[in-house]
Amino acid sequence: MLTVDNIDVFYGPLQVLYDVSLKVNEGEIVFLGGQNSAGKTTTIKTIGGLLHPKKGSIKYKGKNIEKLEAHEITKMGIVCLLERKRVFPYLTVLENLQAAASTSEARERFKETLEEVFEVFPILKERKKQIAGTLSGGEQQMLAIARALILRPKLCLFDEVSLGLSPKITSQIYKIIEDLRSERGITFLIVDQNLRMAMKICDRLYIMRKGKIVWEGNREQADEEEIRRAYFGQ
Repeated sequence: MLTVDNIDVFYGPLQVLYDVSLKVNEGEIVFLGGQNSAGKTTTIKTIGGLLHPKKGSIKYKGKNIEKLEAHEITKMGIVCLLERKRVFPYLTVLENLQAAASTSEARERFKETLEEVFEVFPILKERKKQIAGTLSGGEQQMLAIARALILRPKLCLFDEVSLGLSPKITSQIYKIIEDLRSERGITFLIVDQNLRMAMKICDRLYIMRKGKIVWEGNREQADEEEIRRAYFGQ
């Protein structure tokens, strides 16, 4: 479904990604881990069209997308949910969901999708008139995911999906991701600091350090000590 092939990415003169390659097959949950400043968010932004590689290619369903802008990539079915860009705090839950319908398909099928979203997140239906900024952290994260679902994605790129959430809410969020994969066929590439939780549901893992992929393998291959060494370079 998605193939990232040897991309180099720069912020101005500063190179931040070096020959990064990864693959996400249709129907998978793939985890991308690493310490802060490892290059994870930059990778997500580049796939999502917010940055463009100076070298290498990105293909989605066989089509090159590395030169496309973010709105063009969104129309193709890739939705990027970035850290700290979750919801509009001064809009209601319903207004947040309406604002998320930025493509023609999302607008045309909004009522249908809204009902599907409320099935996944019944708490949002109960609170659809509530101002988003007054929701709890876990509820705001649910709303952020719901906003992504309004776009009817085929591939979701989630950055720091459990950041700042309690263990209980984190478990709920990951259960929702599992259900969205199994029941709706959505594919996921997830960045998160919660390695233990991610390893419970992911099919494959990539670990980054200093802008490079330093380990990759499936969940069964992921020895905890080996992953720790990959994380910290020990």
